[in-house]
Amino acid sequence: MDSFDAGAGGLLKQPKSVWATAGASVVAFMGIGLVDPILPSIAQGLDATASQVSLLFTSYFLITAVAMLVTGFVSSRIGGKKTLLLGLAFVVVFAGLAGTSGSVDELVGFRAGWGLGNALFVSTALAVIVGAAAGGSAAAILLYESALGLGMACGPLLGALLGDASWRYPFFGTAFLMAVGFLCITVFLKEQPKPARKTSLLDPLKALGHGGLASAAVSAFFYNYTFFTVLAFTPFVLNMSPYRSGAVFFAWGVLLAVFSVIVAPRLQKRFGSLKVLGGSLVLLAADVLVLGYGSHTAAVVCTILSGAFIGVNNTVYTELALGVSDAPRPVASAGYNFVRWFAAAAAPYFAPKIEEWTDIHIPFVVAAITAVVGAAVVVIRRKALTLPQALDSARAGGTPTEELEPKHTTEDSVTVFAN
Repeated sequence: MDSFDAGAGGLLKQPKSVWATAGASVVAFMGIGLVDPILPSIAQGLDATASQVSLLFTSYFLITAVAMLVTGFVSSRIGGKKTLLLGLAFVVVFAGLAGTSGSVDELVGFRAGWGLGNALFVSTALAVIVGAAAGGSAAAILLYESALGLGMACGPLLGALLGDASWRYPFFGTAFLMAVGFLCITVFLKEQPKPARKTSLLDPLKALGHGGLASAAVSAFFYNYTFFTVLAFTPFVLNMSPYRSGAVFFAWGVLLAVFSVIVAPRLQKRFGSLKVLGGSLVLLAADVLVLGYGSHTAAVVCTILSGAFIGVNNTVYTELALGVSDAPRPVASAGYNFVRWFAAAAAPYFAPKIEEWTDIHIPFVVAAITAVVGAAVVVIRRKALTLPQALDSARAGGTPTEELEPKHTTEDSVTVFAN
């Protein structure tokens, strides 16, 4: 029985604190794709260009990247519960303010504050879920990955449903749902034990001195550029109503969830993590090229299909980042995320700029190239990424993987968001 089956048995038998944190996680990840279907509506409502509106992603992820150096510092001092609540409070306030924006500059600024809150929350949520879950870490991680996939799928759907009436409503809706999450975590989640060692602001940067972790981060940087070109730029290319665009990205999110939670572990067990990652990145590059040069129908199909490759990549990159170095997981995660989220900030800004400088096809050519570069880094640096290969062999041969994994405590388990 593989890890998915093993974790599934205890998936539903969780205490209220775990469900409260997982539910808030769904809403947190919904916030990433929430604005996708309403980007054209926001541009029209605020008399802004595509490149100006795309800054909603850039400000969000730029702050998220920098905040990754701070989240471990904060949570190791005030504890997991207080960090979650602080992050949720930021999201409630800034998501609500985003809905009141009178200009695109105000909206971009409020999204930056939202990004800080989301960074504090998602960087701590998995550690809390693992610490409070019943049935071991396998069930907890499966539950968290399911929450991630569900949030990525439902975000565009919620954005479409509420945004069809007004582009402001999705922001108010998110603020309301996060306020509910804040109350649930306040009531149901007990304070988590603080780590024995406090994390410094420089620890994540020092962790990147490890060749394997640095290689994973650099490869993920190029991959994330491709990922967020699809997420932030494609809605302008599809040029569909909020409902139709929301449906497309809902289907995209469903594939992302299924391939992340169910398909990727099976592919890793059969072929090995690095082969799966390299192949998936090359297929994503081909998919993005067809998206950019094909008909409108082909663009819709390729947008949805990209969710499958993105789901596989997210899962494999998570394992690489958490398992390739001997750094504590929170520290490795923070360093890895610090590097890769800069690409998530860059892609939404540069894709529409490249279109303005050239034509609508070239942003997808650039995105395809960055995916191939990400795959090339994996191939060239494969010797530095040997631990996941050893774990794959152990899975295939029946060896307990705990004997090969770095020894981390429960409190060390944090998300790389994959996610």
